[in-house]
Amino acid sequence: MIRARFNHKQVKMTSIQCYSPTNDANPELKDIFHEALQGEVERTPAQDLLTVMGYLNAMVGSDNTSNERVTGKHGYGRMNENGERLVNFCGINNLAIRGSLFPHKDIHKITWISPNGRDRSQIDHLMTNGT
Repeated sequence: MIRARFNHKQVKMTSIQCYSPTNDANPELKDIFHEALQGEVERTPAQDLLTVMGYLNAMVGSDNTSNERVTGKHGYGRMNENGERLVNFCGINNLAIRGSLFPHKDIHKITWISPNGRDRSQIDHLMTNGT
């Protein structure tokens, strides 16, 4: 994880860039990652604009049942286990996944395409705090 803090006269911003284990990774490795990410978020001053972004290997999908504030309804595909972890993390930390809040063409949502060109996913995300 990379952490940066920007300090301007009126705006303070913390940005966390991270790379998550894949969906197939060992659950203990995923827990370690999420605990470290949670620690970084907890170190962020409450008044800061917080941005968390990166290759999160998380598919949040388009079904936003009970997660409207976090995911919106414009994700791509179906949620996977890493997506569930990410949505829970965002809910706990008052973060919204910005790439799924507004309508876009699928071609603009897709962040990964398999080598055979057949499988496509939205697994890179940018989250910010607030509404």
